[in-house]
Amino acid sequence: MAGETEKITINLGYVDLGQIDLLVQEGFYSNRTDFIRTAIRNQLAIHADAVKQTVARRTLVLGLQEYTRRDLEAVRAAGERLQIQVLGLVVIAEDVPPELARATIDSVAVLGALRASPEVRAALTDRIR
Repeated sequence: MAGETEKITINLGYVDLGQIDLLVQEGFYSNRTDFIRTAIRNQLAIHADAVKQTVARRTLVLGLQEYTRRDLEAVRAAGERLQIQVLGLVVIAEDVPPELARATIDSVAVLGALRASPEVRAALTDRIR
């Protein structure tokens, strides 16, 4: 699952788009997507220190955080509740019933993407930021 990507949509002006197409035609990039990914990676590299400091300050989990039914049952058995804070991807497994998610998850803050069944999303809708 870590190799998957999330689709985004952007709007560009005609001149910017034309310049990207020119660079693609000249062989600098294989396609528009290659150009955009490269530009994003370059910006992330420039701001890497700021991202690291913010992750540390906000106590975010960096990367993939997955919760299965077994994980959440253990949380419930311990009498605890989760405050999920992730920069990356949160996956609430398909085997998690909505009632268990609601009973064990206080809040979900994700900078990136959240993958959960529609039923679990609906059960947590007031807790997702």
